[in-house]
Amino acid sequence: MPTRTRAAIVRRQPGPFEVTDVWLDDPRQGEIRVKMAVSGLCHSDYHLVTGDSEAGLLPMVGGHEGTGVVEAVGPNTPGWDVGDKVVFSFIASCGKCRWCNEGMTNLCDLGAFLMKGSRFTDPDSYRVSLEDGTPVSQMCGLGTFAEHTVVDVNSAVKLPADAPLDKLWLLGCGVGTGWGSAVYAAETRPGDTVIVIGIGGVGINAVQGARHAGATNVIAVDPIELKRTTALRVGATHAFATIEEATEFAKSVTDWQGADRAILTVGLLSGKDVADAFAAIRKAGTVVVTAIAPSSEQSIPIPPLDITRYQKRIQGAIYGASNPRADIPRQYAMYRAGQLKLDELISNTYALDDIEQGYTDLIEGRNIRGGLVHRP
Repeated sequence: MPTRTRAAIVRRQPGPFEVTDVWLDDPRQGEIRVKMAVSGLCHSDYHLVTGDSEAGLLPMVGGHEGTGVVEAVGPNTPGWDVGDKVVFSFIASCGKCRWCNEGMTNLCDLGAFLMKGSRFTDPDSYRVSLEDGTPVSQMCGLGTFAEHTVVDVNSAVKLPADAPLDKLWLLGCGVGTGWGSAVYAAETRPGDTVIVIGIGGVGINAVQGARHAGATNVIAVDPIELKRTTALRVGATHAFATIEEATEFAKSVTDWQGADRAILTVGLLSGKDVADAFAAIRKAGTVVVTAIAPSSEQSIPIPPLDITRYQKRIQGAIYGASNPRADIPRQYAMYRAGQLKLDELISNTYALDDIEQGYTDLIEGRNIRGGLVHRP
């Protein structure tokens, strides 16, 4: 029988999140229904509001980062039980495609459905609907801005029974994307000088990743003082308001060569951001582009000759080039050992009905990461 629940949906783009009643179908084979505990307020979901990321089907339930408890398990779905704790991976991994078999599960072919919001096995099948029967898509196939959701088990990572759901929601996107951008995509090495540009929920974890990888200088860049201060508390060695200041400092500590790595984790990417990061790195340095640009952004103002003669590399990164099924347990172990900071990254929590305030606080720079705490 369908389950009635409440969710924050976007009906039009641009357009606000609206909290309303929706209906969930029962989970089918390979699916679970989850009672949400906490959902992360990521900037990527705000791109639904602005229209910078185009939804495949409207309305769409926002949210792609979160934790919860399994309430129901679809038929013939082994390995899952009612009561299991779960954190979501915003990119599913099928374990069968070329990319999964080459150890790049962040590039799994199921990622093609992220913004369509349908079932992976049937692009015309949805599990959420309005009261009148109108189908509702789910951001990344998850739709965590809801009190309950139905998801494919390929998007779920089981947690230990004693795992703190009020902290580990950060592992579903922000930690893996940021930490992986520094450790995997940038290939940060001991002794490096690394610049992280944009210190939100992703950038703050790129700072942690660069520090864990052994960088000597971890330089945080953000115009907002709260973010610079927080970065210094979790591993940055220096913090500046502008990329120009950061570039000058990086050159001063590298015999005027420039940073080894620059990681772009700004809220909304422009081609100029990439060019600024490119100018900040040394010969044979690497720029990692993790931030999301609007589809209207079509060019990067970099002289092609400079790419050749300075042998610089521009590296894209989705989910931080990580492997969530391996990295989420690893990061949880690091958290338990005191090596990875999570508590310090949670600025504020909100009720589902206060989602607009949560995003106002994000846009106005009052949050590193905010979360929606769902009622019991």
